[in-house]
Amino acid sequence: MTLGYGFVKAKVTSTPTLKGSRGHNKHSHEVQYHLHCDLDVDGETWDVAINVGTSDSDDLLKYKMVYDYQHAVIQMLAAAAPGKSDLTDHNMLPALDFQRSDVLASTGPWRDSGIMDGSTDVEPAASLIRLLTKAKSESRDVYLFGRFYTGGDLGIHDTHMNQGSTGSYLHKAGDDHNDHNDIWQDGALLVDLGEPEWAAYFAAFDQQLMPSDDLGNPQPNAKPL
Repeated sequence: MTLGYGFVKAKVTSTPTLKGSRGHNKHSHEVQYHLHCDLDVDGETWDVAINVGTSDSDDLLKYKMVYDYQHAVIQMLAAAAPGKSDLTDHNMLPALDFQRSDVLASTGPWRDSGIMDGSTDVEPAASLIRLLTKAKSESRDVYLFGRFYTGGDLGIHDTHMNQGSTGSYLHKAGDDHNDHNDIWQDGALLVDLGEPEWAAYFAAFDQQLMPSDDLGNPQPNAKPL
């Protein structure tokens, strides 16, 4: 079925913690690391899993950590009601697409994450912990984009680019059973720190390729970021 996508406008209510989990299929040797924390989403407690890197030197995370983020989308988000906003079938802002919109304009080059070993000293985990801790202590609004948890659990994950993957992640026309690749479904974290500029975090993996086609799959000339 189609994966539910959107964002939550929420408050951070717990200290972020780093957790590792084994990948699936060809990535079974890889440990993916996420920062988890509780969110108050319109009076309900949600979990969030923010991708911060892997243990695999062949599939490292690319990221942008921006503390002076300026884009028209932040006005749209600031005006949104607190809670969950479902954008599953949207094809325009505030849904995010790193290729089909200009949300990454003037954000600088992609950076390479370190190889993760469970330490919180590795970037971008260290900077994100500081950012989320600040948002918690100052009761700032945070905006998490990604896919919603299924099975009755409350949470959001896939907070990274969600297109350009190969292998088992390919999206087949007319078949939404596996649409891990899709357009206008990229994940991100934005934080309103009370300044004209916001903080923003964008991420993708080395093995995701661009440009993508209308299904979110890599085009024949696609290359790593």
